[in-house]
Amino acid sequence: MSDAELERLAHADYWDERYSETGPDKQYHEWFRSFDDLLPFFEQNLLQSPASETRILHLGSGDSTVPEQLAERGYNDQLCVDFSPVVVGLMSKRHAAIKGIEWAEADVRHMDNVPSSSIDIAFDKGTLDAMIHGSPWSPPDDVLQNTSQYIQEVQTDPDAYE
Repeated sequence: MSDAELERLAHADYWDERYSETGPDKQYHEWFRSFDDLLPFFEQNLLQSPASETRILHLGSGDSTVPEQLAERGYNDQLCVDFSPVVVGLMSKRHAAIKGIEWAEADVRHMDNVPSSSIDIAFDKGTLDAMIHGSPWSPPDDVLQNTSQYIQEVQTDPDAYE
């Protein structure tokens, strides 16, 4: 991908266009790894927690199968946020019968409707990566701004870095 194409990944309209092309029952993109690839990580870091007591926030959930597969393992308190209204609509319909997965339109840089104290685990499988383009030694201003806003929004202790 060109740098211009990589830069578009940080914009909802890019993803709306992509998800509109796939249709309601077809998956567009599983970012980086499948659930099975991630299972050892989940077994070590997540699946030891009691499922009924864990609220999971999927950051930039897209059309990943991870929420559904976690629900199959008893994790029925999941909030999946994405800034693409197209994918939120598709996934809401696709998983309407699955108890405990909520899909909401939200920008991970500004999640005013998600109280910090309501989340036990925040999970990102590629959202931060989609915000990064250009030189790692001299990143463009939009990369610095987007990644900074994201990290500040997601961090658990806002005073940790002051």
